[in-house]
Amino acid sequence: MINRLNIRQLAEEKEESLSPYAAKSRLSRGRLRHEEPCMVRTAFQRDRDRIIHSKAFRRLKHKTQVFIAPLGDHYVTRLTHTLEVSQIARTIARALNLNEDLTEAIALGHDLGHTPFGHVGEDVLNELYHQGFRHNEQSLRVVDLLENNGYGLNLTWEVRDGIVNHSKTRTDILGQDWGKVNTLEGEVCKIADTVAYINHDIGDAIRAGIITEGDLPLAAVKVLGLSHSQRINTMVCDIIDYSWAASGRDTTIDSPKIGMSPQILEATETLRKFLFDRVYNLHADQKETEKAREVIRLLYRYFNEHEDKLPSEYCLHRDETERGVVDYIAGMTDQYALRMAEELALVKSN
Repeated sequence: MINRLNIRQLAEEKEESLSPYAAKSRLSRGRLRHEEPCMVRTAFQRDRDRIIHSKAFRRLKHKTQVFIAPLGDHYVTRLTHTLEVSQIARTIARALNLNEDLTEAIALGHDLGHTPFGHVGEDVLNELYHQGFRHNEQSLRVVDLLENNGYGLNLTWEVRDGIVNHSKTRTDILGQDWGKVNTLEGEVCKIADTVAYINHDIGDAIRAGIITEGDLPLAAVKVLGLSHSQRINTMVCDIIDYSWAASGRDTTIDSPKIGMSPQILEATETLRKFLFDRVYNLHADQKETEKAREVIRLLYRYFNEHEDKLPSEYCLHRDETERGVVDYIAGMTDQYALRMAEELALVKSN
């Protein structure tokens, strides 16, 4: 009978066949608090499982991607977005011979700190809180402090780095302000996030009747493809081709990077800007979006004035009431935030 301890060791040995540029779990920079290794899972596999079993991960199913509390069953939620990012990122990582377990853990955890009502909620909290608010930083706060009854998930440095550095601050794809992740697996998740949201947000906008397929920029469609699956396939294959040196099979490049070829990058950026012009910016003016903003403002004001109403778990890791209020609101789902505001008679139910 095989010793169970050898299962993890065998998995770590298999990682030695990965690209020389891949992160190896046995060489992880470690956790915030020391733990004995799992007998079966590598450090990155353990992180993935902790994220999946967290309460913050479950709540993603009721958090908005773009459309607030949509009635249709097929609109993207923050959870389905996360799963799509994970699938795309794993495909790229596997093709490049990178660490798929690390890639998956980062992808699954990257949006744990996202607010209700998508980027609308993020923008309002950023306006209200004197220290500002960014969902990637909140995601790190979730896994470090807020989850597991205030003990956090105690994830590895590599997963935490990928989570906090995944955000792109709405800059041009791979542009000057794109930012840096310290592992190639983290870079894969960052670009997979872009591939996922551009394509599924197009689908949701068409489903909502905001745009039609005929509205998409012809120059971009000619390069990337006519359908959702064609565009994703084109982007993913191009990322793999462009980033091939990261696989370790091309030894002519000393510092490989994850990216896109100029032609595909230009077409993808064209679609991203189209979405801002025709979907995100216009959607921001709609009635339900303004109601979402008002709900966040009202809840923020109420709980700052009624500190005793904050759940006890949001009073553990704060040096001021405001910090606990931000943590509480950021963790809410769309429907919970709406229901809470109505129960407190802060807004009308209609």
